[in-house]
Amino acid sequence: MRGTCPRTPRCEAGRRDAPPGAPGRRSAHEERKGSTLDIIISNASDKPIYEQIVSQMKGLILAGELDEGQQLPSIRALASDLRISVITTKRAYAELEAQGFVETVQGKGSFVAGGNKELLREEHLRTIEDLLARAVHEARTANVTTNELHDMLNLIAESDD
Repeated sequence: MRGTCPRTPRCEAGRRDAPPGAPGRRSAHEERKGSTLDIIISNASDKPIYEQIVSQMKGLILAGELDEGQQLPSIRALASDLRISVITTKRAYAELEAQGFVETVQGKGSFVAGGNKELLREEHLRTIEDLLARAVHEARTANVTTNELHDMLNLIAESDD
């Protein structure tokens, strides 16, 4: 859908922070078992469309917005809502399935995979490792020692307790 999603005011131009009528953005808004599924496609992004779908669906699963066993929109329905090719949507679902986030049942559809706890933990650990690697790089750039970096991390962790 181009422009605004007619089903909800929070889905303006497909993104909560995008100005209404922002060009190059498409949104799919699905109601499933009491939760919402918002996928935003940006033509201005350097990421391919299927990767945008994969990363956003993984984000929704990791954030707990999509529950284990929850049915996802059909490939055709999502493609239609986003106004993209069915092949692109199928590729996104295949990638999600290959990564263990989605299970497809012939004739029934695609569902959020069960038993994701360890997979979710691994995904979170990878994200944390990436953030820590960036922090170490920034620390080295600013001539911050490893001990100073540890002290900073300890202070931040203690302040959140």
